[in-house]
Amino acid sequence: MLEVSNLYVGYYKDLHILQGVSLRAREAQITAVLGPNGVGKSTLLKAIFGFVKPDQGQIRLQDRDIMGTRAHQLVNLGVSYIAQRQSVFPNMTVEENMELGGWSFRRDRARVRQRIEANYERFPILRERCHSPSGQLSGGMQRMVELGRALMTEPKLLLVDEPTAGLAVIPAREVYRLLVRLKEEGITILLVDQNIRQAINIADYVFVLELGRNRLEGPRDEFSDLKKTLWL
Repeated sequence: MLEVSNLYVGYYKDLHILQGVSLRAREAQITAVLGPNGVGKSTLLKAIFGFVKPDQGQIRLQDRDIMGTRAHQLVNLGVSYIAQRQSVFPNMTVEENMELGGWSFRRDRARVRQRIEANYERFPILRERCHSPSGQLSGGMQRMVELGRALMTEPKLLLVDEPTAGLAVIPAREVYRLLVRLKEEGITILLVDQNIRQAINIADYVFVLELGRNRLEGPRDEFSDLKKTLWL
């Protein structure tokens, strides 16, 4: 589905945060990218989604070169991105937030309605709160709204950055369950996370970064012992 090769990325000239990172996200699987703060996990997702321009390397989506492709064009290619910081529009209702996810086909009201109803099937509690301002929802429910908004375009690939940052234990577990359900629907997920245990529990394959470089990789089962440590 997605292949990143020898990626060099930085925010300043000749100062690379990512230094030759390579990875592959397989179709209909959850691929987790782990590592401590500052190793470039979020930068990796931003580079894939066109928010940061790589200086070197290659990014391919289903054998198509997408290096330098802008974010709105990637959405049309079936890629969605959920940022680490919660990004609901607090004064807009749940349904209005999700409608924004269908902006590219906003004139097709039947399609917009169909996608919203599909999200209510996934997240029944959002139907109950559809007219509530999103800013009044709990952190976990706001994450559901963000997921619903990202799913409006029926993405094949979902880039997810620290989905449970700032959430309590119970809503965080629900977010991970939702990600597994989306994988079961056939969506490929590239997950950046610092919650080691939960990320490994739901991942099919794991990459570990260290100082902007690949350190470890392998199937989930190879990392079972690492979940017992505070860090890798």
